[in-house]
Amino acid sequence: MEQQSIQEIQDEIVDEFSLFDDWMQRYEYMIELGKSLPVIEARYKTEENLIKGCQSKVWVHAELRDGRLYFTADSEAIITKGIIAILVRAFSGQKPADIIGAKTDFIDEIGLKEHLSPTRANGLVSMIKQLKLYAVAYETQMES
Repeated sequence: MEQQSIQEIQDEIVDEFSLFDDWMQRYEYMIELGKSLPVIEARYKTEENLIKGCQSKVWVHAELRDGRLYFTADSEAIITKGIIAILVRAFSGQKPADIIGAKTDFIDEIGLKEHLSPTRANGLVSMIKQLKLYAVAYETQMES
């Protein structure tokens, strides 16, 4: 199977969210996504893998395999876990350069930011920033 582009995955996520009429259903769906998240190994639940700027603890681990970046993550809060699950789905298995250049408009398209508390919205921004920082780090490593 050919690797989907980040844009294709994001479009898929937007389509899935558009199936729900109200935000309670969307939250439930996010919680389901959180449950299906590839769980981070306990040994990666460290201070340096914690995302700064999140109200609840969110750990993200990145691994480069065959020129692609794979993410695993976890959070102690179910909604936050759903948010990071959406981002992991959009970016995991992609080339670092593609992650760096990826737009995140799909977050606005599904209406996520406007339905989060300000602290969660800040956390979302921190998560995106962190995933892109990993991509920058690995991209630099690949070039050297």
